Amino acid sequence: MYERILVPTDGSEYAEDAAETAFDLAETVGATMYVVCIVEQGPLGSVRLPGDSGSAEDVFRDRADEYVTRIAERGRDRGLEITTEVRQGVPVREILEYTDEIEADVIVMGTRGRGGLSRMMLGSVTDGVTRYGGTDVLVVGDDTHILPDDS
Repeated sequence: MYERILVPTDGSEYAEDAAETAFDLAETVGATMYVVCIVEQGPLGSVRLPGDSGSAEDVFRDRADEYVTRIAERGRDRGLEITTEVRQGVPVREILEYTDEIEADVIVMGTRGRGGLSRMMLGSVTDGVTRYGGTDVLVVGDDTHILPDDS
């Protein structure tokens, strides 16, 4: 069934929920998990921050390392085999390329991430992965209802 499960994370609660679902799935089928975080390239990347903080890119990469490490530690506490990866680039493209590289059988991700109001319906990264990828995608929902109540 599933031998390699990919979990993209952006550190959001939605990604954390997706990781929990992926842990359960990995335990059930005996799969290896891969956790990836993509640092988006952008105009702020090379900007030097005040003090000795380094560049914005360094800060973003440090946060990405924290996100994948946090999920990996929780999974390893459950006895799972987990590999982590931090990449830089366009999130959808990088997730799909990494999916191909590791030959993932399924991608488990949240309905949305840190994108804010413009991504309320379905996260644009999740949407892109489901539209353009050739791998099964398990989209883990949340309990936020954005459609009006019919009553």
